[in-house]
Amino acid sequence: MARTDRPRSPRSALSPETLAVAAGRPPRTPDAPLNVPLTPASTYVAGGALEYGRFGNPTWQAFEDAVGALEGGRAVMYASGLAAAAATFSLVPDGGAVVVPRHAYNGTLGLLRDGERRGRLTVREVDVTHPDALVDAAEGAAMVWIESPTNPALEVVDIAETAAAARTRGALVVVDNTFATPLVQQPLALGADVVVHSATKLLAGHSDALAGVAVVADDATYDLLEAYRRLHGATPGTLEAYLATRGLRTLAVRFERAQDNARRLVERLEADEAVATVGYPGFGTVLTFEPVGGAVAAHRVTTASELVVCATSLGGVETTWERRRRWAGEPETIPDALIRVSVGIEGFADLWADVAQALDPSSADLGLRRT
Repeated sequence: MARTDRPRSPRSALSPETLAVAAGRPPRTPDAPLNVPLTPASTYVAGGALEYGRFGNPTWQAFEDAVGALEGGRAVMYASGLAAAAATFSLVPDGGAVVVPRHAYNGTLGLLRDGERRGRLTVREVDVTHPDALVDAAEGAAMVWIESPTNPALEVVDIAETAAAARTRGALVVVDNTFATPLVQQPLALGADVVVHSATKLLAGHSDALAGVAVVADDATYDLLEAYRRLHGATPGTLEAYLATRGLRTLAVRFERAQDNARRLVERLEADEAVATVGYPGFGTVLTFEPVGGAVAAHRVTTASELVVCATSLGGVETTWERRRRWAGEPETIPDALIRVSVGIEGFADLWADVAQALDPSSADLGLRRT
Protein backbone atom coordinates (compact mmCIF):
# COMPACT_ATOMS: atom_id res chain seq x y z
CA MET A 1 0.00 0.00 0.00
CA ALA A 2 1.43 3.37 -1.01
CA ARG A 3 1.28 6.11 1.55
CA THR A 4 3.56 8.84 2.73
CA ASP A 5 5.74 8.25 5.76
CA ARG A 6 4.43 11.20 7.73
CA PRO A 7 4.71 11.95 11.41
CA ARG A 8 1.70 11.17 13.52
CA SER A 9 -0.45 13.95 14.89
CA PRO A 10 -0.39 13.27 18.64
CA ARG A 11 -2.24 15.25 21.24
CA SER A 12 -0.14 18.23 22.16
CA ALA A 13 0.37 20.56 25.09
CA LEU A 14 -0.53 23.38 22.70
CA SER A 15 -4.08 24.69 22.87
CA PRO A 16 -6.51 23.84 20.05
CA GLU A 17 -6.54 27.51 19.10
CA THR A 18 -2.77 27.40 18.59
CA LEU A 19 -2.78 24.04 16.82
CA ALA A 20 -5.29 25.35 14.27
CA VAL A 21 -2.70 27.98 13.33
CA ALA A 22 0.56 26.06 13.74
CA ALA A 23 -0.06 22.43 12.74
CA GLY A 24 0.45 21.20 9.18
CA ARG A 25 3.11 23.79 8.27
CA PRO A 26 6.04 23.03 5.94
CA PRO A 27 9.60 22.74 7.31
CA ARG A 28 11.21 26.04 8.32
CA THR A 29 13.97 26.27 5.77
CA PRO A 30 15.24 29.53 4.26
CA ASP A 31 12.97 30.90 1.54
CA ALA A 32 10.42 28.11 2.05
CA PRO A 33 6.77 29.22 1.86
CA LEU A 34 5.04 29.72 5.19
CA ASN A 35 2.01 27.79 3.90
CA VAL A 36 2.02 24.46 2.07
CA PRO A 37 1.41 25.44 -1.56
CA LEU A 38 -1.02 23.99 -4.05
CA THR A 39 0.33 20.84 -5.68
CA PRO A 40 -1.93 20.13 -8.69
CA ALA A 41 -0.38 16.79 -9.58
CA SER A 42 -1.97 13.62 -10.89
CA THR A 43 1.39 11.94 -11.48
CA TYR A 44 4.65 11.79 -9.50
CA VAL A 45 8.14 10.62 -10.45
CA ALA A 46 8.42 6.95 -9.46
CA GLY A 47 10.40 5.71 -6.50
CA GLY A 48 8.94 7.83 -3.72
CA ALA A 49 6.11 7.51 -1.23
CA LEU A 50 3.35 9.10 -3.33
CA GLU A 51 3.62 7.38 -6.76
CA TYR A 52 0.19 8.47 -8.06
CA GLY A 53 -2.26 11.32 -7.55
CA ARG A 54 -4.97 9.12 -6.03
CA PHE A 55 -2.60 7.93 -3.31
CA GLY A 56 -1.69 11.26 -1.76
CA ASN A 57 -0.93 14.93 -2.19
CA PRO A 58 1.17 17.35 -0.11
CA THR A 59 -1.71 19.83 -0.01
CA TRP A 60 -4.08 17.22 1.43
CA GLN A 61 -1.43 16.21 3.91
CA ALA A 62 -1.16 19.70 5.37
CA PHE A 63 -4.88 19.65 6.18
CA GLU A 64 -4.71 16.09 7.50
CA ASP A 65 -1.79 16.91 9.78
CA ALA A 66 -3.54 19.99 11.17
CA VAL A 67 -6.90 18.29 11.80
CA GLY A 68 -5.15 15.22 13.17
CA ALA A 69 -3.32 17.40 15.68
CA LEU A 70 -6.56 19.12 16.68
CA GLU A 71 -8.44 15.86 17.20
CA GLY A 72 -5.52 13.89 18.66
CA GLY A 73 -5.23 11.24 15.95
CA ARG A 74 -4.44 10.54 12.30
CA ALA A 75 -6.66 12.11 9.65
CA VAL A 76 -7.76 11.04 6.17
CA MET A 77 -9.22 13.77 3.95
CA TYR A 78 -12.04 13.06 1.49
CA ALA A 79 -13.92 14.83 -1.28
CA SER A 80 -16.85 15.68 1.01
CA GLY A 81 -18.25 15.05 4.46
CA LEU A 82 -20.55 12.41 3.03
CA ALA A 83 -17.57 10.69 1.42
CA ALA A 84 -15.93 10.58 4.85
CA ALA A 85 -19.13 9.08 6.26
CA ALA A 86 -19.30 6.48 3.47
CA ALA A 87 -15.70 5.48 4.16
CA THR A 88 -16.47 5.14 7.86
CA PHE A 89 -19.55 3.01 7.20
CA SER A 90 -17.32 0.69 5.14
CA LEU A 91 -15.91 -0.44 8.51
CA VAL A 92 -19.27 -2.13 9.22
CA PRO A 93 -19.26 -5.80 8.17
CA ASP A 94 -21.91 -6.95 5.71
CA GLY A 95 -25.22 -7.35 7.52
CA GLY A 96 -24.02 -5.39 10.54
CA ALA A 97 -26.28 -2.97 12.40
CA VAL A 98 -25.60 0.76 12.74
CA VAL A 99 -27.20 2.73 15.57
CA VAL A 100 -27.84 6.36 14.68
CA PRO A 101 -29.87 9.28 16.11
CA ARG A 102 -33.18 9.69 14.32
CA HIS A 103 -32.33 13.39 13.87
CA ALA A 104 -28.89 12.88 12.37
CA TYR A 105 -27.74 14.78 9.29
CA ASN A 106 -30.07 14.13 6.37
CA GLY A 107 -27.23 12.90 4.14
CA THR A 108 -26.02 10.44 6.78
CA LEU A 109 -29.50 8.99 7.21
CA GLY A 110 -29.93 8.80 3.44
CA LEU A 111 -26.66 6.93 3.06
CA LEU A 112 -27.59 4.45 5.78
CA ARG A 113 -31.10 3.89 4.45
CA ASP A 114 -29.70 3.26 0.99
CA GLY A 115 -27.35 0.66 2.47
CA GLU A 116 -30.27 -0.98 4.24
CA ARG A 117 -32.37 -1.08 1.05
CA ARG A 118 -29.53 -2.86 -0.73
CA GLY A 119 -29.10 -5.37 2.10
CA ARG A 120 -25.63 -4.08 2.97
CA LEU A 121 -26.44 -3.24 6.61
CA THR A 122 -29.31 -2.60 8.99
CA VAL A 123 -30.18 0.70 10.64
CA ARG A 124 -31.44 1.32 14.17
CA GLU A 125 -32.67 4.90 14.50
CA VAL A 126 -33.12 6.04 18.09
CA ASP A 127 -34.45 9.03 19.99
CA VAL A 128 -31.40 10.37 21.85
CA THR A 129 -33.53 12.50 24.16
CA HIS A 130 -33.83 9.24 26.09
CA PRO A 131 -30.37 8.96 27.72
CA ASP A 132 -29.98 5.20 27.35
CA ALA A 133 -31.38 4.92 23.83
CA LEU A 134 -28.06 4.69 21.99
CA VAL A 135 -26.61 2.26 24.51
CA ASP A 136 -29.66 0.00 24.60
CA ALA A 137 -29.70 -0.17 20.81
CA ALA A 138 -25.95 -0.94 20.71
CA GLU A 139 -26.46 -4.53 21.87
CA GLY A 140 -25.30 -6.67 18.94
CA ALA A 141 -24.62 -3.62 16.74
CA ALA A 142 -21.43 -3.12 14.74
CA MET A 143 -21.34 0.67 15.04
CA VAL A 144 -22.85 3.47 17.10
CA TRP A 145 -22.92 6.79 15.27
CA ILE A 146 -23.15 9.83 17.53
CA GLU A 147 -23.98 13.42 16.67
CA SER A 148 -23.70 15.87 19.52
CA PRO A 149 -25.37 18.18 18.95
CA THR A 150 -27.65 16.46 16.45
CA ASN A 151 -28.56 18.07 13.14
CA PRO A 152 -30.91 19.91 13.15
CA ALA A 153 -32.60 19.16 16.49
CA LEU A 154 -29.47 20.16 18.49
CA GLU A 155 -29.84 17.31 20.99
CA VAL A 156 -26.74 16.68 23.11
CA VAL A 157 -25.31 13.22 23.87
CA ASP A 158 -22.88 12.32 26.64
CA ILE A 159 -20.09 11.06 24.38
CA ALA A 160 -17.83 9.58 27.06
CA GLU A 161 -20.60 7.64 28.77
CA THR A 162 -22.14 6.41 25.52
CA ALA A 163 -18.77 5.45 24.02
CA ALA A 164 -17.76 3.46 27.09
CA ALA A 165 -21.04 1.55 27.19
CA ALA A 166 -21.16 0.94 23.44
CA ARG A 167 -17.61 -0.37 23.30
CA THR A 168 -18.31 -2.88 26.08
CA ARG A 169 -20.99 -4.22 23.75
CA GLY A 170 -18.46 -4.60 20.95
CA ALA A 171 -19.62 -1.65 18.85
CA LEU A 172 -17.34 0.74 17.01
CA VAL A 173 -18.05 4.32 18.16
CA VAL A 174 -18.10 7.17 15.64
CA VAL A 175 -18.74 10.83 16.41
CA ASP A 176 -19.70 13.44 13.83
CA ASN A 177 -17.98 16.49 15.33
CA THR A 178 -18.96 18.96 12.61
CA PHE A 179 -21.10 21.25 14.79
CA ALA A 180 -18.97 21.29 17.93
CA THR A 181 -15.49 21.21 16.31
CA PRO A 182 -12.38 20.17 18.27
CA LEU A 183 -12.47 23.57 19.96
CA VAL A 184 -15.41 22.32 22.05
CA GLN A 185 -14.82 18.56 22.27
CA GLN A 186 -12.29 15.99 21.12
CA PRO A 187 -14.19 12.70 20.87
CA LEU A 188 -11.16 10.42 20.54
CA ALA A 189 -10.11 11.50 24.02
CA LEU A 190 -13.66 10.71 25.19
CA GLY A 191 -13.50 7.12 23.94
CA ALA A 192 -14.61 7.33 20.29
CA ASP A 193 -12.92 5.20 17.64
CA VAL A 194 -13.49 7.55 14.70
CA VAL A 195 -14.26 11.27 14.41
CA VAL A 196 -15.87 12.58 11.23
CA HIS A 197 -16.24 16.16 9.98
CA SER A 198 -17.91 17.78 7.07
CA ALA A 199 -14.91 20.07 6.58
CA THR A 200 -17.10 22.06 4.20
CA LYS A 201 -18.63 23.62 7.29
CA LEU A 202 -16.82 25.23 10.23
CA LEU A 203 -13.34 23.83 9.60
CA ALA A 204 -13.00 25.44 6.16
CA GLY A 205 -15.48 28.13 7.13
CA HIS A 206 -15.91 30.24 4.01
CA SER A 207 -18.57 28.43 1.94
CA ASP A 208 -16.10 27.82 -0.87
CA ALA A 209 -14.64 24.33 -0.33
CA LEU A 210 -16.32 20.92 -0.36
CA ALA A 211 -14.37 18.48 1.80
CA GLY A 212 -14.59 15.86 4.54
CA VAL A 213 -12.22 14.22 6.99
CA ALA A 214 -12.12 11.20 9.30
CA VAL A 215 -9.72 10.97 12.24
CA VAL A 216 -8.70 7.81 14.11
CA ALA A 217 -6.33 6.90 16.92
CA ASP A 218 -5.06 3.51 15.68
CA ASP A 219 -3.04 2.50 12.64
CA ALA A 220 -5.23 -0.42 11.58
CA THR A 221 -8.35 1.74 11.18
CA TYR A 222 -6.31 4.46 9.51
CA ASP A 223 -5.10 1.94 6.91
CA LEU A 224 -8.68 0.83 6.18
CA LEU A 225 -9.95 4.39 5.75
CA GLU A 226 -6.99 5.41 3.60
CA ALA A 227 -7.45 2.32 1.43
CA TYR A 228 -11.14 3.14 0.97
CA ARG A 229 -10.24 6.60 -0.34
CA ARG A 230 -7.64 5.17 -2.71
CA LEU A 231 -9.83 2.34 -4.02
CA HIS A 232 -13.08 4.27 -4.29
CA GLY A 233 -11.58 7.47 -5.66
CA ALA A 234 -13.04 9.64 -2.89
CA THR A 235 -10.12 12.03 -3.19
CA PRO A 236 -10.35 15.74 -2.35
CA GLY A 237 -9.48 18.41 -4.89
CA THR A 238 -6.14 20.10 -4.34
CA LEU A 239 -7.68 23.58 -4.41
CA GLU A 240 -10.33 22.49 -1.91
CA ALA A 241 -7.63 21.10 0.39
CA TYR A 242 -5.69 24.35 0.18
CA LEU A 243 -8.80 26.43 0.93
CA ALA A 244 -9.78 24.17 3.82
CA THR A 245 -6.33 24.52 5.39
CA ARG A 246 -6.38 28.27 4.95
CA GLY A 247 -9.83 28.44 6.50
CA LEU A 248 -8.77 26.26 9.42
CA ARG A 249 -6.18 28.84 10.46
CA THR A 250 -8.93 31.25 11.54
CA LEU A 251 -11.26 28.64 13.06
CA ALA A 252 -10.82 29.86 16.65
CA VAL A 253 -11.54 33.54 15.98
CA ARG A 254 -14.42 32.76 13.63
CA PHE A 255 -15.95 30.31 16.07
CA GLU A 256 -15.61 32.68 19.03
CA ARG A 257 -17.27 35.56 17.19
CA ALA A 258 -20.04 33.45 15.67
CA GLN A 259 -20.76 31.72 18.96
CA ASP A 260 -21.04 35.07 20.71
CA ASN A 261 -23.46 36.24 18.02
CA ALA A 262 -25.45 33.01 18.39
CA ARG A 263 -25.82 33.40 22.14
CA ARG A 264 -26.96 37.00 21.80
CA LEU A 265 -29.37 36.04 19.04
CA VAL A 266 -30.88 33.33 21.23
CA GLU A 267 -31.55 35.90 23.95
CA ARG A 268 -33.30 38.23 21.50
CA LEU A 269 -35.34 35.46 19.90
CA GLU A 270 -36.50 34.11 23.26
CA ALA A 271 -37.85 37.56 24.12
CA ASP A 272 -39.58 38.14 20.78
CA GLU A 273 -43.36 37.63 20.64
CA ALA A 274 -43.13 36.50 17.01
CA VAL A 275 -41.09 33.43 18.07
CA ALA A 276 -42.74 30.30 19.46
CA THR A 277 -39.69 28.16 20.38
CA VAL A 278 -35.91 28.50 20.41
CA GLY A 279 -33.33 25.69 20.44
CA TYR A 280 -29.68 26.03 21.39
CA PRO A 281 -27.37 23.51 23.09
CA GLY A 282 -25.48 26.20 25.02
CA PHE A 283 -22.46 26.23 22.70
CA GLY A 284 -21.64 26.49 19.05
CA THR A 285 -22.77 28.58 16.11
CA VAL A 286 -26.04 26.85 15.17
CA LEU A 287 -29.46 27.49 16.67
CA THR A 288 -33.06 26.79 15.73
CA PHE A 289 -36.36 28.54 16.23
CA GLU A 290 -39.99 28.29 15.18
CA PRO A 291 -41.87 31.48 14.38
CA VAL A 292 -45.47 31.96 15.44
CA GLY A 293 -47.63 31.03 12.47
CA GLY A 294 -46.14 27.70 11.47
CA ALA A 295 -44.56 26.72 8.16
CA VAL A 296 -46.11 29.62 6.25
CA ALA A 297 -44.55 32.08 8.66
CA ALA A 298 -41.23 30.21 8.53
CA HIS A 299 -41.17 30.51 4.76
CA ARG A 300 -42.00 34.20 4.98
CA VAL A 301 -39.26 34.85 7.53
CA THR A 302 -36.51 33.02 5.63
CA THR A 303 -37.33 34.75 2.35
CA ALA A 304 -37.75 38.25 3.84
CA SER A 305 -34.18 38.65 5.07
CA GLU A 306 -31.80 41.00 3.33
CA LEU A 307 -28.54 40.23 5.16
CA VAL A 308 -29.14 36.64 6.29
CA VAL A 309 -28.92 34.24 3.33
CA CYS A 310 -31.51 31.54 2.74
CA ALA A 311 -29.22 28.55 2.10
CA THR A 312 -28.84 24.94 3.18
CA SER A 313 -25.23 24.79 4.34
CA LEU A 314 -23.69 26.11 7.55
CA GLY A 315 -20.46 27.08 9.25
CA GLY A 316 -19.46 29.98 7.00
CA VAL A 317 -18.63 33.53 7.97
CA GLU A 318 -22.07 34.63 6.77
CA THR A 319 -25.30 33.92 8.64
CA THR A 320 -27.62 31.53 6.80
CA TRP A 321 -31.00 30.03 7.59
CA GLU A 322 -33.64 27.79 6.11
CA ARG A 323 -36.83 25.92 6.99
CA ARG A 324 -35.52 22.39 7.29
CA ARG A 325 -38.73 20.59 6.32
CA ARG A 326 -38.50 22.12 2.84
CA TRP A 327 -36.32 19.06 2.19
CA ALA A 328 -38.39 15.95 1.47
CA GLY A 329 -35.96 13.66 3.31
CA GLU A 330 -36.05 15.57 6.58
CA PRO A 331 -37.57 13.43 9.39
CA GLU A 332 -41.23 14.11 10.06
CA THR A 333 -40.40 14.44 13.76
CA ILE A 334 -38.68 17.75 12.93
CA PRO A 335 -41.29 20.50 13.36
CA ASP A 336 -42.64 21.80 10.07
CA ALA A 337 -41.82 25.39 10.99
CA LEU A 338 -38.31 24.75 12.35
CA ILE A 339 -35.74 27.21 11.03
CA ARG A 340 -32.08 26.22 11.39
CA VAL A 341 -29.76 29.20 11.70
CA SER A 342 -26.03 29.05 11.10
CA VAL A 343 -24.74 32.21 12.72
CA GLY A 344 -21.87 34.11 11.13
CA ILE A 345 -19.48 36.85 12.18
CA GLU A 346 -21.42 39.95 11.11
CA GLY A 347 -21.82 42.91 13.44
CA PHE A 348 -24.55 41.86 15.85
CA ALA A 349 -26.57 45.07 15.57
CA ASP A 350 -26.82 44.61 11.79
CA LEU A 351 -27.63 40.93 12.17
CA TRP A 352 -30.41 41.48 14.68
CA ALA A 353 -31.89 44.36 12.69
CA ASP A 354 -32.27 42.05 9.70
CA VAL A 355 -33.68 39.16 11.73
CA ALA A 356 -36.13 41.49 13.48
CA GLN A 357 -37.47 42.93 10.24
CA ALA A 358 -37.83 39.43 8.78
CA LEU A 359 -39.83 38.37 11.85
CA ASP A 360 -42.18 41.30 11.39
CA PRO A 361 -45.46 39.84 10.07
CA SER A 362 -45.74 42.75 7.65
CA SER A 363 -42.59 41.60 5.81
CA ALA A 364 -43.50 40.71 2.23
CA ASP A 365 -43.27 37.10 1.12
CA LEU A 366 -41.13 37.55 -1.96
CA GLY A 367 -41.12 33.84 -2.81
CA LEU A 368 -37.36 33.89 -3.21
CA ARG A 369 -34.84 31.06 -3.26
CA ARG A 370 -37.31 28.19 -3.28
CA THR A 371 -35.86 24.71 -3.66
